[in-house]
Amino acid sequence: MKKRNVAFACCAGVLALLVSCASTDEAAEAEGFKTVEHVLYPTPDDAFVADVMPIENNGKLDLYYLYETTHNIQAYHPIHKFSTDNFYKYEDEGLAVPTGIATEPDVAIGTGSFYKAKDGLFHCFYTGHNDAFAAQGKPKECILHAVSRDAITWEKRKDEVLYAPEGYSNNDFRDPQLLWSDDENCYWLLVATREEANGGIVAKFTSTDLKNWTFKGPLYAPHKQWMLECPDLFKMGDKYYLFFSWDCVTYYAVGKTMNGPFTAPKDNVLDGTNFIFYAAKTAELKGKRYLCGWLGRSQDENFDSGKYQWAGNMLIHQLVQHEDGSLGVKMPESIADYFSVKKEFTPGKTEGNVISGNNSFQLSAKKGEKSAVSLGNRESTMLLECDVTIGDNGIAGFAFGNPKKAFKNYYALALDAKRNCIHYEGYKLGGFENIVSSDPIAQTKFTFKPGEKHHVTIVAENEIVILYIDDAKVLSSRIYNSINGADLALFTAESDATFENISMKVPQ
Repeated sequence: MKKRNVAFACCAGVLALLVSCASTDEAAEAEGFKTVEHVLYPTPDDAFVADVMPIENNGKLDLYYLYETTHNIQAYHPIHKFSTDNFYKYEDEGLAVPTGIATEPDVAIGTGSFYKAKDGLFHCFYTGHNDAFAAQGKPKECILHAVSRDAITWEKRKDEVLYAPEGYSNNDFRDPQLLWSDDENCYWLLVATREEANGGIVAKFTSTDLKNWTFKGPLYAPHKQWMLECPDLFKMGDKYYLFFSWDCVTYYAVGKTMNGPFTAPKDNVLDGTNFIFYAAKTAELKGKRYLCGWLGRSQDENFDSGKYQWAGNMLIHQLVQHEDGSLGVKMPESIADYFSVKKEFTPGKTEGNVISGNNSFQLSAKKGEKSAVSLGNRESTMLLECDVTIGDNGIAGFAFGNPKKAFKNYYALALDAKRNCIHYEGYKLGGFENIVSSDPIAQTKFTFKPGEKHHVTIVAENEIVILYIDDAKVLSSRIYNSINGADLALFTAESDATFENISMKVPQ
């Protein structure tokens, strides 16, 4: 078995592309910037992380995932595994569940779940997908079963196959989640499928032996989307939460009981749109629950296109339950241990009205104007925290650009009180000068109130930049404009903004 500690392994494919695309001038500007290994947001060598299937195992999270490459053939998406206990050191344990052959239902594998059952075995229920079967009049998708005694070596139980019940799609029947119900004293299997007449649902099956399954009807049937992929049901506090994904977005709904009914909050998206964070499923580790998904990969690593493709880097957020029952997210707390060295910064060039204090800045800008202050070159890997207050209908935040060009063609990661959202629009604007009139493409909703202080945490590793705010929301991005020697600046546009208690840290 291949084992690799990601903390010391180079993502050679991505780095080679970045290096090969750098011009001589860019290399000169990048002096002092060193691309690092993806430790916080890992990928396997020469491949990408797709749908993640987490399970707690002996004090660690085993993070099974679909292994995606750019050279898939008929057999694709075997299940591989990372493991971690701190979210900054990952062990790559390689292949777990291989694909089948062309005549088998799992020549391609889709998402599933892993669970240690009462029989002492680890069970994996996963999607079998065979495009050729549809042309032969057979179901294209089904649910399959594998077992293991050690969570390392897996045995497929090829005689156990679950198909869609009558009235449900044979081509869209996937992404099972296995769990136990104390109330019903049996196992549940939740499956993403589609009622032929109405749309996507989460179907419920029950079993006492993990072999014979009884269809119990829809658990959740909003009939608003084609599918509700990767369902994940869990209890937190006194409520039950059901996550699902579609439209390049991960959503959630809330219920008072395990059987629901489930209702989607008005704002039920925790991260951004456009494959920023997709197919997320949850697991507990040491009493805390984590939301485990992936950040899509860019279509063009030379610049910020804003268009992400399916699969990319593993991305994990820590879930927070608020008093009103809504969910929020924050940086996994253990990542703070990784950033152990305080980084001093000296304010650089400014534009507009900027007043500096002790690790704080007050910026103000009139209509049609902007103000900004440079904090120097962005570190390859960094943790930045601060408290931000924004004026009425103002836009402020963090900008990245060429330190030699006096805030021309800087790109904004924006806290937008005008539209009540957080967004990165560098790929669209060609600079943050026009951010006031821009309509965000990729965003996450967030309500700003005039004079209210918000705590912001930014984690950056190479082009990946993750912004958390108030243990409530996150916007994950790939900001290629922020690397290779780019400046990090604070800015405001047509408003007042205060940045206080600024702290910057880097790894040892």
